[in-house]
Amino acid sequence: MNRSAFLSNSLMLTLLLGTSDSLAAGVGALLTFAIVVGLYGLCMPALRSRLAGTSALLASLLLAATLTSCADLLAQRWFLPWQQTFGLYVGLIALQCVVLEHNGFWRQSLVERFKRGTLFGGLMLLFAGLRELIGHGSLGRGLFEHWSGLVVFSGGVHLVTLIPGAFILLALLLAARQATIRPNSISKETHRP
Repeated sequence: MNRSAFLSNSLMLTLLLGTSDSLAAGVGALLTFAIVVGLYGLCMPALRSRLAGTSALLASLLLAATLTSCADLLAQRWFLPWQQTFGLYVGLIALQCVVLEHNGFWRQSLVERFKRGTLFGGLMLLFAGLRELIGHGSLGRGLFEHWSGLVVFSGGVHLVTLIPGAFILLALLLAARQATIRPNSISKETHRP
């Protein structure tokens, strides 16, 4: 893994861990991410063909910051409670756009970009759902105005809704994934005389 791919993945990890304490928050962050990155992907080709080098990087940064600021203002207008809680992470979406531009994400085929975006979106929704289910004991709180969510059990493990709990849950999920995809690595010992 090269340095730029590591930077891109670590920025996505920050967005994943910071905004996924509930399913509603995860959906909001995912929609914001999809809208800003989608609009960036539509607007940047016209600039990319006319600029090169540092000029293209600065135009990329300006476009990403503009789109993210507009998304943040719209969130302040219509989704103020969500924006007050997760507005800090919205700025990372602009940085993510610039890093994706630098990594050559937009030179990949549409299928590859869609596959990568779908993988991130699915992971975001799965992680947010698990954190809400384990942390609050319910699923879907806050998605609709007059619906309190599907209560699975009362209470919950509040640690999972915090960032350290998100790291613990992520580590457990990675360990479970490793255990399922890894073949039986314990070799059978043979007794030799």
